[in-house]
Amino acid sequence: MVIKNAEIHTMEEGFRVIGSGWIEFDGGVIRALGEGDYTGSDSDEIDAGGAGLYPGFIDGHSHIGIIEDSLTFEGDDVNEMTDPVTPYLRAIDCINPYDRAFREAYEGGVTCVAAGPGSANPIGGQFACIKTCGRRIDDMIVKAPVSMKMAMGENPKRVYHDKGRTPETRMATAAVIREALFKAKRYAGDDKPAFDFRCEALKPVINGELTVHIHSHRADDIFTAIRICKEFSLDYVIVHCTEGHLIADYLAAEHVRAFVGPNLTDRSKPELANSTFANAGILDKAGVLIGLTVDHPVTPLQYLPICAGYARKAGLSDDSALASITINPAKILGVDDRVGSLKPGKDADFSIIEGDPLDVKGCVRSVWINGSQVK
Repeated sequence: MVIKNAEIHTMEEGFRVIGSGWIEFDGGVIRALGEGDYTGSDSDEIDAGGAGLYPGFIDGHSHIGIIEDSLTFEGDDVNEMTDPVTPYLRAIDCINPYDRAFREAYEGGVTCVAAGPGSANPIGGQFACIKTCGRRIDDMIVKAPVSMKMAMGENPKRVYHDKGRTPETRMATAAVIREALFKAKRYAGDDKPAFDFRCEALKPVINGELTVHIHSHRADDIFTAIRICKEFSLDYVIVHCTEGHLIADYLAAEHVRAFVGPNLTDRSKPELANSTFANAGILDKAGVLIGLTVDHPVTPLQYLPICAGYARKAGLSDDSALASITINPAKILGVDDRVGSLKPGKDADFSIIEGDPLDVKGCVRSVWINGSQVK
């Protein structure tokens, strides 16, 4: 199939834009793209009428299909609040592809997400990177596990204070994480260890094979997360990074990567007091690699491009705003060999959009995932 007469935003080679171009794809993969008239022999052609063609949008932190739309306890599988250390939990065992939020996401141009456990536990479990269209989660996986979820700050404190058990303080949250990592490090170095499910799940983290995504809002929590990760030589990403704009120079010096947001929401707890849409632009200008997140269902996934538009309004550049929901999250998740930009060999995930995709007036006309039109 070929789509022609499109303004193609490749997000490759300095965010190259092909003013009037075509893209050819087959078997779910992009075969070629170019400028001007398409001269191939493919008879299955679609004329984009000069509209923009963009890579599928990506959110690197969500709970889609885990906190299900319109349901309470029956559809809420995001937090196992019976044990503060649950690295063996796998998102793929609880994501429901029939959650209608998936349809709303891809109809809004969001074609790929990372989804996983919440932030009740200091160590919560394994995230998966998945496409947003499918009937069986096994067929939607891009990479699983893609990260190990950990959490600092208010959420573990609140959950376990209510239970009257550790951790009730920030000190204890850090200590719980350290203890688990020390045990896993010793376990990984033993030739014939007695099987331990927690340690087994943490082995790839200790060995640097699995990235840690650490929920941290407040500046001091971000620094604690960095401190622990440096102690154990972990590959890590800061999730939310709400007060990152207060310490952007430090984060750039530490080569931090971050998923920033959500911002299109109320300041529902003390650690969100300094939440601002300007955060993304300040971090980006400082040299921090950022992707935006709406933390679905805090803000529904279909509003990811609108949030990028608000971040742009608050200081994020045009190119960086689009990168923050395409190639940047793909790089942070380690899946940029497949998604995040338009290039031969990558997955055929893209949208045809009338107008500015980051504006409320932008209209997603059609969407392809793995080369199949889903809208």
